[in-house]
Amino acid sequence: MKLITVIGARPQFIKAAPFSEVFRKKHTEILVHTGQHYDSNMSDIFFNELNIPKPDYNLAVGSGRHGKQTAKMLEGIEEILLNEKPDALLVYGDTNSTLAGALAASKLHIKVYHAEAGLRSFNKLMPEEQNRILTDHISDLLFCPTETAVNHLKNEGITKGVSLTGDIMYDAVLRNIPIAQEKYKNTLTLPVSKKNYYLATVHRAENTDAPDKLKTIFQAFNELDKPVLLPLHPRTKNIIENMGLSLNNINVIDPVGYLFMLYLTANAHMVVTDSGGLQKEAYFLKTPCTTLRDQTEWVETLINDWNILTPIVCKNILQTVQRKISINTPQINAFGDGNAAAKICEAIERSLK
Repeated sequence: MKLITVIGARPQFIKAAPFSEVFRKKHTEILVHTGQHYDSNMSDIFFNELNIPKPDYNLAVGSGRHGKQTAKMLEGIEEILLNEKPDALLVYGDTNSTLAGALAASKLHIKVYHAEAGLRSFNKLMPEEQNRILTDHISDLLFCPTETAVNHLKNEGITKGVSLTGDIMYDAVLRNIPIAQEKYKNTLTLPVSKKNYYLATVHRAENTDAPDKLKTIFQAFNELDKPVLLPLHPRTKNIIENMGLSLNNINVIDPVGYLFMLYLTANAHMVVTDSGGLQKEAYFLKTPCTTLRDQTEWVETLINDWNILTPIVCKNILQTVQRKISINTPQINAFGDGNAAAKICEAIERSLK
């Protein structure tokens, strides 16, 4: 089989690594990087650390308005599909790269496979929600990470081609956390000590594009009882610098690679984030999480308060982040057994018969 895989952002690089390793043993995969994440700290380092094959194509679209960015991707991917004539196209997650790849293939009557299908936050103001819904409804095979995702699809009338595979990001975490812990255990110098810091990320447009929300988040960070370690996306860094926000309790560092981020997550007292992927990674590593959003597509992480949502109100953020945590609280096994890549490959091979 000849498959084109479209990736463009950090979470997709992580998910692509375990799948490519399994799939390429029997089949041909052509990797297309849209260039949605193009900074070396947001892109190149992930390919190097995760041993992802070098992309066969890089569209280098860069940042931009959603419509313009998606249109550039759509045009570039369509040209590649016409030249390569693959049997199918695989996309991950819910970014503009996901939607552009799915649309380009669907309009050329090339089968679309969607890994991480069926997620719903039920907030259509989120571009990610729009992308994932549209992609699911034009996909031929849908690989769901959880039972919840399967049920979301069923409620929308999608049952054909649906497989419960488990979460491919869980594959990546299980494989790479021992490597990360070994790599950084004796060589890392941080401005914070183990289990005595909050690891934070803030990047979603609903927070970064709302000055009042961003100001509130940083006010809360400055008032927390432990220091905050904040790997900061270049776009958000520019915004907070222009706003002149105080960073008294906040240690800002540049964006980090996947292994370093796993290490920081595993050794944090708590993760505070608006990222969907980091919510899961914290859960996999048994690090409590506070999510700076009103909803999450990863509802399984909320069970037994491993993850708690908070509105962007300073008092609420402080109370939620500084909550008492019980280390004896059980987790549910909702994300599979760490063999999602193999199950996705098996589902693809069954569809060919």
